[in-house]
Amino acid sequence: MSKGGKSDQEEGEENMAAWLVGLNTLKIQPFKLPPLGPHDVRVGMKAVGICGSDVHFLKALRLADYVVKEPMVIGHECAGIIEETGSEVKNLVPGDRVALEPGIGCWRCDLCKEGRYNICPDMKFFGLPPFHGSLARQLYRVHRGEHLDWLKYDLQVSRVVQVPIVHPAYLCFKLPDNVSLEEGALCEPLSVAVHACRRGNISPETNVLVMGAGPIGLVTLLAARAFGAPRIVTVDVDGNRLSVAKELGADGVVEVSTNMQDIPKEVETICNVMGAKVDVSFDCAGLSKTMSTALSVTRAGGKVCLVGLGHNEMTVPLTPAAAREVDVIGVFRYKNTWPLCIELLRSGKMDVKPLITHRFGFSQKEIEEAFETSAGDGNAIKVMFNL
Repeated sequence: MSKGGKSDQEEGEENMAAWLVGLNTLKIQPFKLPPLGPHDVRVGMKAVGICGSDVHFLKALRLADYVVKEPMVIGHECAGIIEETGSEVKNLVPGDRVALEPGIGCWRCDLCKEGRYNICPDMKFFGLPPFHGSLARQLYRVHRGEHLDWLKYDLQVSRVVQVPIVHPAYLCFKLPDNVSLEEGALCEPLSVAVHACRRGNISPETNVLVMGAGPIGLVTLLAARAFGAPRIVTVDVDGNRLSVAKELGADGVVEVSTNMQDIPKEVETICNVMGAKVDVSFDCAGLSKTMSTALSVTRAGGKVCLVGLGHNEMTVPLTPAAAREVDVIGVFRYKNTWPLCIELLRSGKMDVKPLITHRFGFSQKEIEEAFETSAGDGNAIKVMFNL
């Protein structure tokens, strides 16, 4: 169908979405869509993954400095099918299968102008308060430069007051025929790993240590291999997760404790398992112990990339690391990663399908079960909604 095509949904028809309405409380409620503008695209969501940040917001109504002050639609790992396009949209047509990059930079600040839009101070990001997420039947997208009208939810009467989720169409990426919608949704966590590998300059000459075998640690393992790392060792406190890491291609795994006093002997074990110097360590947990271990085990002149943000403040042996010129590199979200992620999936250089351990539909009962599974099932890696 050509540009400007329209689906069967009438203008203003209500859509349903998963709202975070209170502590440990999710409700499927109406989510009314606005009229379609010339640069807008309506996307029917087909696959939405649960991220650890979604669980944090559900359990605590906050994550670091981000606080849920009013009900919001949750979710940001997503892919779907274009259902309707505005008259000025030229690169997408109804029926296109797309993966969505969920963050919108302001494109006015110096960071955006430098291309580092991922750390834009005015970033608008799906499912990050006060902006709505993507666990809904349809979404609207809009080109950069359009006015972003983020209407609010009426907390007093618990009803929807037209809350459009708008998103730049240039952040909507077509999927090849051999890449599924679920894989498209996983481009979001995979993008974190790709960005981390770029920041760490991973190459065929780089031996890599991955601290943490959760979803981000596992995709970092896959990305580091795709970038050519010859030897990768994964560390975690959970033997089951380490078994998954081994199945995904880790050359070695080390099960560790949560005790800071065990770091010296664990560093020795990691070095023995690596069988070579650790050039780059990725801390995908972001805890005092994991960061201390990474700083201690990484070779002089190496790099430690802090990917996980578990602790807001840490006590770590920074002075000894500085004396060995170990660089500490921050990693926050991603930038310009979706095309590479999609190509890695298309080419078969990376297989993320084994990460999806649980699937749920879109009903009140299923969204509750899905979040319970993601938060409490030790065997769950990636929980996916199929809408």
